[in-house]
Amino acid sequence: MLLSGLTEAKLLKRYKRFLADVEMPDGEVITVHCPNPGSMMGINEPGMKVLLSHSSNVKRKLPWTLQFIETENSLVLVESALANKLFHEAFLAALIEPLRHYDQASAEHSFQDSRFDFLLSSAAAAEQCLVEVKSTTYLDQGVALFPDARTERGRKHLRTLGEGVAQGFKALQFYVVARKDAASFKPAEQIDHLYAQALRQAHAGGVSVLAYCLDFNIERAARANQVNLEVSIDRALAIDLN
Repeated sequence: MLLSGLTEAKLLKRYKRFLADVEMPDGEVITVHCPNPGSMMGINEPGMKVLLSHSSNVKRKLPWTLQFIETENSLVLVESALANKLFHEAFLAALIEPLRHYDQASAEHSFQDSRFDFLLSSAAAAEQCLVEVKSTTYLDQGVALFPDARTERGRKHLRTLGEGVAQGFKALQFYVVARKDAASFKPAEQIDHLYAQALRQAHAGGVSVLAYCLDFNIERAARANQVNLEVSIDRALAIDLN
């Protein structure tokens, strides 16, 4: 995924979940859209460098969007909705080794009372796999953790994935770790122990769990304070469900 003309700025504060105040390169302070429903634990400190995209849609109340935050060791993708696009790109490029036997991916597949991000299928294997994609930005001592806030919706998805397995589907909970500096993944027991328990139960019932981190290729744009950024799913992480 190539994102062009991102503008560097400085984070002042993030508030009301979807708003952030930033200082632009010329010193102007503006409010931008922050497309992340989580707590953004560890990546919401004042003074952090951020990358913004700009929309030319005149109907938007906030034309600027906070898309990345820079930490000491990695950029972090803030816009959680891009996780689905990154997963789909990686699937089409056959970068996710355990899924290479599937040849089709249909987005937003309804099953029971849930809508999952993808349904993978394989004509040769006569197999279908329900996939739910989650983005996680939280890192603690090299371990990527999900969630960073309590999520009843996330638990519901896990339960329904398990019901899919019982009805003959394959099922996958896929975590896009939205940074490159993670060594492993585990559920954030201390934040939502019910989600951690649900993930372990789902896995014991046949739901697969994968976590992949991102890679970033940055180049300076022609204009000052702007960068072009290529983002891709990079490598699988070790998973600890204990």
